[in-house]
Amino acid sequence: MGSPPSLLSATGTTAGFEYVFPAIRGVQARREFYVSMCPLRLIPKIFLFDEDELAPEVRAQRVLNKGRIPALAAYIIDNPGDYVFSALTASVDGEMKFVGISDKGPGMRIGQLHIPMAARFLINDGQHRRAAIEAALNENPELGDETIAVVFFQDAGLARSQQMFADLNRHAVRPARSIGVLYDHRDEHATVARLLALKSSIFRGFVEMESSTLSARSRKLFTLSALYYATRSLLQGVEFDGEDAAAELADAFWSAIDQLIPEWRLVRQRKMSAADVRRQYLHSHGIALHALGRLGNTLLRESVDQQTWQPRLEPLKRVDWSRTNSDWEGRAIVGGRVSKNHSNVVLTVNYLRNKLGLELGPEEAHVEATYLRGDR
Repeated sequence: MGSPPSLLSATGTTAGFEYVFPAIRGVQARREFYVSMCPLRLIPKIFLFDEDELAPEVRAQRVLNKGRIPALAAYIIDNPGDYVFSALTASVDGEMKFVGISDKGPGMRIGQLHIPMAARFLINDGQHRRAAIEAALNENPELGDETIAVVFFQDAGLARSQQMFADLNRHAVRPARSIGVLYDHRDEHATVARLLALKSSIFRGFVEMESSTLSARSRKLFTLSALYYATRSLLQGVEFDGEDAAAELADAFWSAIDQLIPEWRLVRQRKMSAADVRRQYLHSHGIALHALGRLGNTLLRESVDQQTWQPRLEPLKRVDWSRTNSDWEGRAIVGGRVSKNHSNVVLTVNYLRNKLGLELGPEEAHVEATYLRGDR
């Protein structure tokens, strides 16, 4: 098999060949299950997922989204020293025999799990991880000796497998984007956003670091996720020497913007509350920050240094950022609510470009024409 014998072995018996997994036995809902480790090279060979062409009612899981696979595979390949994949969950359509290392005590739960090679292994949770592992192995076969945890359940039929899929995913909650940025040490833009939030005189103490939304009474003015997307747009394609230099450039830009938006300073001076500013003005919302970042990106690309791009921002001082400004309706505000759809971000960028006398790009011109026709 090419796998470390301490992790998995294949043996012949009177009933045929079988896999032997080192395993721990547990009980959930009065059913035994087993936790083991499996070499990555074996994952594509024995773990199956339902064919895409099957109707949903006769499948045990969702259709594989092949668009997710390259990014997941690249995550493994690009981070061989610190990638993390959680356990796969599989149902085994075949006889499983557990042999403990002892007949009593803790040894009853530790031992070897024997599964016939003729058994069918159906993934209940983790089919995208399985496909990504296969893709990563095709590019880097040396990953094959690494392992992933697998939880084995006895296959109790289609209905049970479908219920397992529903239960495993029922309470899954995607973490807020802000806390994802806070904990992401691979993305250089996340690092820059954290540096701004923690050290910049503009943002320090006024950025919500965990949630991607702000409550009506929050004393914070921005969210970390909004600052991340805005700064990523600002620095997109701009050359800089390291994260500190990127953070310094971003801080210079946002400091220049701060000089043109007096309400931000009033919040820091405790002369206005953050809640009042968010309620009355648009400029602290994610869509405005994102639009300002895209606007700044154009200026940084076209300018030699800060002395040339900073004066070009001056017309922003005359922008009416109040949410009662009818110019924002349909651009940044839809039906009285701030909207951050892609088209709304573009329309907001267009509005600011017009104020600065900048030309629109092809996509921006198309979105603007559609808006002006009323086809929105």
